[in-house]
Amino acid sequence: MKKSMCITYVVEGKLYLNITNKCSNRCEFCIRNNGDGAYGSDSLWLEREPTREEILDSVFSHDLSAFPELVFCGYGEPTYRLDDAVYIAKRVKEKHPDIKIRINTNGHSDLINGRKTAPEYEGAFDIVSISLNTPSAERYQQICHSVFGESAHGALLAFAGKVKSYVPTVCLSAVKETLTPEEIELCKQISADLGVNLRLRDYIPPES
Repeated sequence: MKKSMCITYVVEGKLYLNITNKCSNRCEFCIRNNGDGAYGSDSLWLEREPTREEILDSVFSHDLSAFPELVFCGYGEPTYRLDDAVYIAKRVKEKHPDIKIRINTNGHSDLINGRKTAPEYEGAFDIVSISLNTPSAERYQQICHSVFGESAHGALLAFAGKVKSYVPTVCLSAVKETLTPEEIELCKQISADLGVNLRLRDYIPPES
């Protein structure tokens, strides 16, 4: 496992932030099972967690006018550093109010932080993308191996229902190759019931 301090990296013209390697899940399809980096980046395994100042320095080392979106998504669950992510997002918006800021999360924000966190997202993030992964708590635990057990699935659904009151866009996502057609339909129904969108994303195979 090669470690570095790759805090920011570019994917499809968007600037991604890698601020922690901590995660409450061990998803069997996670990209970090496949190598050290993503989409040609340097290793996303951090030698240590960067400070707020280091993260902002890395962000502002780029010409942000060249990026339509800033995305908190690296080799970990960014809500382990929710306070820092909110701080960083707001500092970026002070200088670049038009840039869209998205946070990709497993939806365990309340469980991780031990409080109701949805109101904290207001004014910091434009988009919250939550990994639904499966329509059932039992199946979720089978493939995501959450430290929170089967309660994790219900918690992420509850979080999705709350956070949509504080950010403009909330979506659920799932890896389509891991689902049966019936499960995909159930995920669509869950999303519809919550009043949020569903994005079916492609599985990223191991690098050869």
